[in-house]
Amino acid sequence: MSAFQDFYPDNVAHCYGCGRLNSHGHQIRTIWDGDETVTRYTPRPEHTAIPGFVYGGLLASLIDCHCTGTAAAAMYRAENREMDSEPAFRFVTGSLQVDYLKPTPLGPELEIRGKVKEIRGRKVIVEATVYAEGIATARGEVVAVQMPDSFVR
Repeated sequence: MSAFQDFYPDNVAHCYGCGRLNSHGHQIRTIWDGDETVTRYTPRPEHTAIPGFVYGGLLASLIDCHCTGTAAAAMYRAENREMDSEPAFRFVTGSLQVDYLKPTPLGPELEIRGKVKEIRGRKVIVEATVYAEGIATARGEVVAVQMPDSFVR
Protein backbone atom coordinates (compact mmCIF):
# COMPACT_ATOMS: atom_id res chain seq x y z
CA MET A 1 0.00 0.00 0.00
CA SER A 2 1.33 3.43 -0.94
CA ALA A 3 1.97 5.92 1.84
CA PHE A 4 0.95 9.58 1.62
CA GLN A 5 4.61 10.54 1.40
CA ASP A 6 5.03 8.43 -1.78
CA PHE A 7 2.92 11.04 -3.57
CA TYR A 8 4.91 14.11 -2.52
CA PRO A 9 6.41 15.80 -5.60
CA ASP A 10 10.19 15.43 -5.69
CA ASN A 11 10.80 19.13 -5.07
CA VAL A 12 9.08 18.86 -1.63
CA ALA A 13 10.17 15.33 -0.64
CA HIS A 14 13.35 16.26 1.27
CA CYS A 15 11.96 16.85 4.79
CA TYR A 16 14.05 15.26 7.55
CA GLY A 17 10.97 13.66 9.08
CA CYS A 18 8.89 12.60 6.11
CA GLY A 19 10.89 13.14 2.94
CA ARG A 20 11.42 9.94 0.99
CA LEU A 21 14.39 11.61 -0.74
CA ASN A 22 16.24 12.40 2.50
CA SER A 23 18.41 9.34 3.11
CA HIS A 24 19.46 10.63 6.54
CA GLY A 25 15.92 11.34 7.75
CA HIS A 26 13.14 9.32 9.36
CA GLN A 27 11.31 8.70 6.06
CA ILE A 28 8.02 8.03 7.86
CA ARG A 29 5.18 6.42 5.93
CA THR A 30 1.58 7.30 6.75
CA ILE A 31 -1.59 5.56 5.57
CA TRP A 32 -5.33 5.72 6.17
CA ASP A 33 -6.89 3.31 8.65
CA GLY A 34 -10.58 4.14 8.31
CA ASP A 35 -10.99 7.76 9.43
CA GLU A 36 -7.65 7.71 11.25
CA THR A 37 -4.13 7.78 9.91
CA VAL A 38 -1.31 5.58 11.11
CA THR A 39 2.48 5.69 10.97
CA ARG A 40 4.77 3.03 12.43
CA TYR A 41 8.34 3.91 13.32
CA THR A 42 11.07 2.15 15.26
CA PRO A 43 13.46 4.57 17.00
CA ARG A 44 17.16 3.88 16.62
CA PRO A 45 19.80 3.94 19.38
CA GLU A 46 20.77 7.51 18.50
CA HIS A 47 17.24 8.62 19.47
CA THR A 48 18.09 8.07 23.15
CA ALA A 49 17.24 10.69 25.77
CA ILE A 50 18.48 8.67 28.72
CA PRO A 51 19.33 4.97 28.45
CA GLY A 52 16.23 3.01 27.57
CA PHE A 53 14.03 5.99 26.62
CA VAL A 54 13.31 8.00 23.46
CA TYR A 55 14.35 11.63 23.07
CA GLY A 56 11.28 13.92 23.18
CA GLY A 57 12.37 15.83 20.09
CA LEU A 58 11.98 12.68 18.02
CA LEU A 59 8.40 12.30 19.25
CA ALA A 60 7.65 15.92 18.35
CA SER A 61 9.15 15.37 14.89
CA LEU A 62 7.07 12.22 14.33
CA ILE A 63 3.87 13.99 15.42
CA ASP A 64 4.71 17.00 13.25
CA CYS A 65 5.33 15.07 10.03
CA HIS A 66 2.53 12.58 10.66
CA CYS A 67 0.09 15.46 11.01
CA THR A 68 1.24 17.45 7.97
CA GLY A 69 0.98 14.29 5.86
CA THR A 70 -2.47 13.65 7.30
CA ALA A 71 -3.48 17.21 6.43
CA ALA A 72 -2.50 16.72 2.79
CA ALA A 73 -4.34 13.40 2.57
CA ALA A 74 -7.40 14.93 4.24
CA MET A 75 -7.54 17.73 1.66
CA TYR A 76 -7.40 15.21 -1.19
CA ARG A 77 -10.12 13.19 0.50
CA ALA A 78 -12.27 16.30 1.13
CA GLU A 79 -12.03 17.19 -2.56
CA ASN A 80 -12.64 13.57 -3.61
CA ARG A 81 -9.31 13.52 -5.47
CA GLU A 82 -6.60 10.92 -5.84
CA MET A 83 -3.32 11.74 -4.10
CA ASP A 84 -1.42 11.75 -7.39
CA SER A 85 -3.72 14.38 -8.94
CA GLU A 86 -2.65 17.96 -9.63
CA PRO A 87 -2.31 20.46 -8.21
CA ALA A 88 -0.47 18.72 -5.37
CA PHE A 89 -1.36 19.51 -1.77
CA ARG A 90 1.58 19.98 0.57
CA PHE A 91 1.43 21.40 4.08
CA VAL A 92 3.83 23.06 6.49
CA THR A 93 3.51 23.46 10.24
CA GLY A 94 1.85 26.64 11.49
CA SER A 95 1.70 25.41 15.08
CA LEU A 96 2.90 22.31 16.92
CA GLN A 97 1.85 21.50 20.47
CA VAL A 98 3.04 18.31 22.19
CA ASP A 99 2.19 16.85 25.60
CA TYR A 100 4.45 14.10 26.94
CA LEU A 101 2.26 11.67 28.85
CA LYS A 102 4.74 8.95 29.87
CA PRO A 103 8.35 8.11 29.13
CA THR A 104 8.58 6.39 25.74
CA PRO A 105 10.68 3.22 25.83
CA LEU A 106 13.47 2.81 23.29
CA GLY A 107 13.18 -0.50 21.46
CA PRO A 108 9.58 -1.21 20.53
CA GLU A 109 7.98 0.02 17.33
CA LEU A 110 5.96 3.19 17.88
CA GLU A 111 2.52 3.71 16.41
CA ILE A 112 1.35 7.24 15.67
CA ARG A 113 -2.39 7.63 15.10
CA GLY A 114 -3.94 10.82 13.79
CA LYS A 115 -7.39 12.32 13.44
CA VAL A 116 -8.46 15.36 11.48
CA LYS A 117 -10.23 17.78 13.80
CA GLU A 118 -11.03 20.50 11.30
CA ILE A 119 -10.47 21.67 7.75
CA ARG A 120 -10.80 25.43 7.35
CA GLY A 121 -9.69 26.96 4.07
CA ARG A 122 -5.92 26.45 3.73
CA LYS A 123 -5.59 25.16 7.31
CA VAL A 124 -6.10 21.65 8.65
CA ILE A 125 -6.00 20.87 12.36
CA VAL A 126 -4.81 17.36 13.15
CA GLU A 127 -4.31 15.63 16.49
CA ALA A 128 -2.03 12.64 16.92
CA THR A 129 -1.11 10.20 19.66
CA VAL A 130 2.10 8.18 19.94
CA TYR A 131 1.75 4.65 21.33
CA ALA A 132 4.48 2.31 22.54
CA GLU A 133 3.28 -1.24 23.08
CA GLY A 134 -0.32 0.03 23.13
CA ILE A 135 0.32 2.72 25.76
CA ALA A 136 -0.13 6.41 24.86
CA THR A 137 3.15 8.20 25.59
CA ALA A 138 2.72 11.54 23.77
CA ARG A 139 -0.12 13.50 22.25
CA GLY A 140 0.05 16.50 19.97
CA GLU A 141 -1.86 18.86 17.77
CA VAL A 142 -0.69 20.52 14.58
CA VAL A 143 -2.20 23.40 12.70
CA ALA A 144 -1.03 22.58 9.19
CA VAL A 145 -1.07 25.33 6.57
CA GLN A 146 -1.15 24.67 2.86
CA MET A 147 2.28 25.45 1.48
CA PRO A 148 2.34 28.67 -0.53
CA ASP A 149 3.52 28.38 -4.12
CA SER A 150 6.46 30.64 -3.27
CA PHE A 151 7.97 27.84 -1.12
CA VAL A 152 8.30 25.51 -4.09
CA ARG A 153 11.48 25.94 -6.13
